[in-house]
Amino acid sequence: MTPAARRDALRELLRAAELDALLVTDLVNVRYLSGFTGSNAALLVPADGEPGTRLATDGRYTTQAAAEAPDVPRVIERACDRALVAAAGVDGHRRLGFESGHVTVDAHAALLEVASEIGTDPTGAGLELCRAPGLVQRLRVVKDEAEIEALRAACAAADAALADLIGAGGLRPGRTERDIAAELEQRMRQHGADGPSFDTIVAAGANSAIPHHQPTDAVLAAGDLVKMDFGALRAGYHSDMTRTVVLGPPADWQRELYALVAEAQAAGRAALAVGVEVSSVDAAARDVITDGGRGAEFSHGLGHGVGLEIHEAPALSATGAGRLVSGMAVTVEPGVYLAGRGGVRIEDTLVVRPDGAELLTLTGKELLAL
Repeated sequence: MTPAARRDALRELLRAAELDALLVTDLVNVRYLSGFTGSNAALLVPADGEPGTRLATDGRYTTQAAAEAPDVPRVIERACDRALVAAAGVDGHRRLGFESGHVTVDAHAALLEVASEIGTDPTGAGLELCRAPGLVQRLRVVKDEAEIEALRAACAAADAALADLIGAGGLRPGRTERDIAAELEQRMRQHGADGPSFDTIVAAGANSAIPHHQPTDAVLAAGDLVKMDFGALRAGYHSDMTRTVVLGPPADWQRELYALVAEAQAAGRAALAVGVEVSSVDAAARDVITDGGRGAEFSHGLGHGVGLEIHEAPALSATGAGRLVSGMAVTVEPGVYLAGRGGVRIEDTLVVRPDGAELLTLTGKELLAL
């Protein structure tokens, strides 16, 4: 779907919300709707059609904006959001939506000041700023095939990086968590990634029981569980994968823990189907772990959406709301964490399809003893 087609889809939501236009200030949403990737931008999308659509950015991005968003008229102004509020007034809009989940209190005050300076028409109507959170995110939650291909390429870069790391003997006693994290990120770039999706997690030994442990100079030792949670960024889209290995022959408790998490992860993947409640997907995996006596040690939701951001809707959790729709890209990542001993998490990125979930992260999930 082109950015123009996405703007057309947004217009349907604007009309349903009785808004004349939407001021888009979240840069991720600006990119989604226009193609522009600069660090300072805002977009005005009228409800009644493309005329009046404007992309605002500053002089640093004049050439880039013309190249990335050639079909959108441009306003070159440092204060992008205020410039477009003024433009909305000139265009005669009366109900201007804004992304209230993104706009700060101070920024909102500045927008109100601009709106108050816009003259009223003979009826006395002025420009009203209306909260309109999450409209673009409602579109982004379902990926088109071009987006899925970008996700597939990002996942492939991560898969290849881990295969190279293991094949080169990079997971071994004596190396540090930081060493491995840095090598994974370097290898993802070698396989076409623009960078990592997020700060790579490498957690060894007792650190593997910390769900979001950040790599340190801790040295890997024989017998350690090593948990790696990482992803590649490709064309703006994020992959997400976790694999846990053991250095040397696994102890019985490590093998049992891994088998439990693997069973739960398989149950979560199998539950991904069009029309299923997101909370039911979480329950499918969580029930396995609870029945195994480790429910208290599964301390987070089962997964989340991925796309232009590493964490997007939907939330696969006990408190998540809504049903799965074909084209949603999500993670399934149960984990069990035994404080002071070690933990296991297994995570894949998948796409919901009418005939079952498509697996994008293809690295095997058997317990590797290295």
